[in-house]
Amino acid sequence: MKDLSAFDEYEVGYDIPAKPGMDEADIQTPCLVLDLGALERNIRKMGDYAKAHGMRHRVHGKMHKSVDVAKLQVDLGGACGVCCQKVSEAEVFARGGIKDVLVSNQVRDPAKIDRLARMPKLGSRTICCVDDLANVSDLSAAAQRHGTEIECLVEIDCGAGRCGVTTTPAVVEIAKSIDAAPGLRFAGIQAYQGAMQHLDSYEDRKAKIAVAVAQVKEAVDALKAEGLDCDIVGGGGTGSYYFESTSGVYNELQCGSYAFMDADYGRILDENGNRIDEGEWENALFILTSVMSHAKGDKAIVDAGLKAQSVDSGLPVIFGRTDVKYVKCSDEHGVVMDEGGVLKVNDKLKLVPGHCDPTCNVHDWYVGLRDGKVESVWPVSARGKAY
Repeated sequence: MKDLSAFDEYEVGYDIPAKPGMDEADIQTPCLVLDLGALERNIRKMGDYAKAHGMRHRVHGKMHKSVDVAKLQVDLGGACGVCCQKVSEAEVFARGGIKDVLVSNQVRDPAKIDRLARMPKLGSRTICCVDDLANVSDLSAAAQRHGTEIECLVEIDCGAGRCGVTTTPAVVEIAKSIDAAPGLRFAGIQAYQGAMQHLDSYEDRKAKIAVAVAQVKEAVDALKAEGLDCDIVGGGGTGSYYFESTSGVYNELQCGSYAFMDADYGRILDENGNRIDEGEWENALFILTSVMSHAKGDKAIVDAGLKAQSVDSGLPVIFGRTDVKYVKCSDEHGVVMDEGGVLKVNDKLKLVPGHCDPTCNVHDWYVGLRDGKVESVWPVSARGKAY
């Protein structure tokens, strides 16, 4: 990637969608834009919450894949570091100066384990998850080979049905093996209940996390009886952080989407029955799109289609408007119902993506806006780092 300090080397509309100092109206579309004021307020709010509840907050880097956003979360929100899903992704953050990086996933491929074992040499605390005894010896051998230390969390499957062990004896067995392995350090438990984050009902989410809390508490108590303390008991997402933070068991949150928000998260309800994008969090991330055709009287065609977003969690929502609606998309086109004919060619709309994480991963840049001007242009640093 080119040196970002030399913006003169970039051509707007070819290399980048905008340059600092440009008017919002001149941004090339489709692209990702950030409302910097809303982003900063979200980050400070979560940071203040975590601090008030005696929790660490490890922000989820897989959501934005941006070193610049992660640094803002550390500086403004007091985040202790980031968690990632892949070794290459984690390495981007370590190379970018983030000092505490968790791969909240299993690392099993020998080449990936070798890269993980070299990460501490970048100056970053390096942590990964383990759910199989056989993984311990491989991690230990790599750490010894490079003269480094890998910290390990035992992952508990607390309802997501993916990775992780399901019994307390299995947690204890793996933890003791990690504790005894040269080059490794037992750091605690990973217990993220991802399956329930998007349940609309507050009470449904509360019931799911109650099961997880009981499971985690049993494991923590059993480990303590074996003389093994947990520095990290991690989990918690945008849809559940208030449950983990008041559980008396968890000590580290791993929220990601709160910073940007998306249409799917916006639909879930808080304890008062209100949507969480109507008071709890602000929409800070948008796909900026332009009307490219209005040949059909009741339809405006915009330039943000499938290649500009992920629709796995539903279509995007047009921000701040009820008179027009995004109803369909193909590779390069989006169809906006405009029965009143209020839009014209080259009008711009802000779309709230259905799912922020995979949407961010199909773009190269974030354009940061404040008061109608481009203030910053940040790379999606770990885009494509899926291995």
